[in-house]
Amino acid sequence: MFVLRNYPGCTDKLEAFKKQSTDADLIQESDYMLACVAFEQGKENASEVLKEFMDKYPDTRHSDEIHFLIASAHFDHKEFEKAVFWFNQSTIEMLNPSQQETYSFRYAYSLLQTGEMDKIDGPYYFFKLIQRLRQLLPPWMPTVGLEGGRVNIVPVDFVVNALNVISHQKDIGKKCFHLVDPVGYRVGDVLDIFSRAAHAPRMNLFVNAALLGFIPKGVKKSLMALAPVRRVRNAVMKDLGLPEDMLTFVNYPTRFDCRETLAALKGSGVSCPNLKDYAWRLWDYWERHLDPELFIDRTLKGTVAGKVVLITGGSSGIGLAAAHKFAEAGATTIICGRDQDKLDEACAEAKAKGYQFIAYSADIADMADCDRFVQLLLDNHGGVDFLINNAGRSIRRAIESSYDRFHDYERTMQLNYFGCLRVTMGLLPGMVEKRKGHVVNISSIGVLTNAPRFSAYVASKAALDAWTRCASSEFADQGITFTTINMPLVRTPMIAPTKIYNNVPTLAPEEAADMIAQACIFKPVRIATRLGITGQLLHALVPRVAQITMNTSFRMFPDSTAAKGSKDAKPQLSAEAVALQQMMRGIHF
Repeated sequence: MFVLRNYPGCTDKLEAFKKQSTDADLIQESDYMLACVAFEQGKENASEVLKEFMDKYPDTRHSDEIHFLIASAHFDHKEFEKAVFWFNQSTIEMLNPSQQETYSFRYAYSLLQTGEMDKIDGPYYFFKLIQRLRQLLPPWMPTVGLEGGRVNIVPVDFVVNALNVISHQKDIGKKCFHLVDPVGYRVGDVLDIFSRAAHAPRMNLFVNAALLGFIPKGVKKSLMALAPVRRVRNAVMKDLGLPEDMLTFVNYPTRFDCRETLAALKGSGVSCPNLKDYAWRLWDYWERHLDPELFIDRTLKGTVAGKVVLITGGSSGIGLAAAHKFAEAGATTIICGRDQDKLDEACAEAKAKGYQFIAYSADIADMADCDRFVQLLLDNHGGVDFLINNAGRSIRRAIESSYDRFHDYERTMQLNYFGCLRVTMGLLPGMVEKRKGHVVNISSIGVLTNAPRFSAYVASKAALDAWTRCASSEFADQGITFTTINMPLVRTPMIAPTKIYNNVPTLAPEEAADMIAQACIFKPVRIATRLGITGQLLHALVPRVAQITMNTSFRMFPDSTAAKGSKDAKPQLSAEAVALQQMMRGIHF
């Protein structure tokens, strides 16, 4: 850190240098020095200046030092709870020796003042990981775990009772009593026991964590100095709730000798219970009371209340169901569509329920109308906070029936891809300026399963998926997030012309709206059903088998009467086709 407190006119000179320089790195270093000056001079707003620097340069190589300075600024103002929070954001190993010494004292002192202690250790490190595995995988699926070193887990009542017995015995001077579990479970064993307690997938294969130790410390430190590596590590650790010293715990090398303890407790009736007998109690208590997710507002109201939400294609189907959810949650809900009558009906529905929509007539397939609509949004609402790209067109027709219907592909691309991009790119600059915004793109399960007869529709949605992946990488450091929902089949007016869908298990629009709400609350990269993910894996791992499977379904299900140009004929399905429909809920046939 630069010590510039007594440097005459340093702030003015740094500001002047910034205005003259065009080198982004030098400007960042100037901002860094200005933030340090604010701290060195003990300014009241020093913590805010430092936070603004981090917001502006989230990937800076000075991140650990800035977090340390923010914590120190709060410490100086006796804001100990805030100091603890920011000390936890800094990695002590990345500070210089003087700062490390200051960090250790101030962090410990802050913990004493708040009465808090970061004592979530041992198996609790992995509870969030186990919980995520349970959410993603069925309990019967085998998984791979870490073998690791020995873990010492004992209940606190055993510790108290053992201390009481041992401390009242004679001739215990110069003896050491280790209060540990005599079984001496390894990390892998503990993970498997708690996975069973959580009804998560069991860990049947274990990898020795010591294999991770072959990387030299110098190489590790060099890697951690790279901003991309730090960002990936921090994101993964934060997402799984894993602390910095987790790897040290995983490879814990020590096994404690408890023979003196066992001899001292013999005949007292005090013994360490088996972990398998009480693991479920620990898991149950953690999930009910200690899970960090319990203390975060994960409601739709907490996410969108007071925010501007735009839903394209919001006059019916999925869009309308989602609009009702957002409006009920207190969002300024904007819907758009081509049919003014349907928009008016939607607004009347909202008014009858005690809230309102703001409706605009717009044709997303018309680029000029998209530009007009975006400008209206900017003028009247200052942009949007959440954009739900829901408007879309679907065509179910085999390629061999489309040789003379190239316009099918042009129409679907025009609305599903180009129109969606036109609106999104018109609103992105405002999101970038505010450094926040979330875009939800409604894609299709057909992109994952490569559904036959939907080549025009799936191709347009696949293009949107690819663009979204590129955009999410470009805007990841600017506060803009993207979610793709690979939506299964939903009972909406869009599928009405295909009569074979009348008896097919489908999602209700309200269920699809719940998926959109979850996308806005949790902001995942992708939301997809297990069936869709299975189809994607099938195409990736055994593409020939996937092709045969989809070709079989293609031959089992005929073109719709609408696709053939007839409206009267009733579709005839075999018993096999009906059975397949029931088994593969949500798949486009």
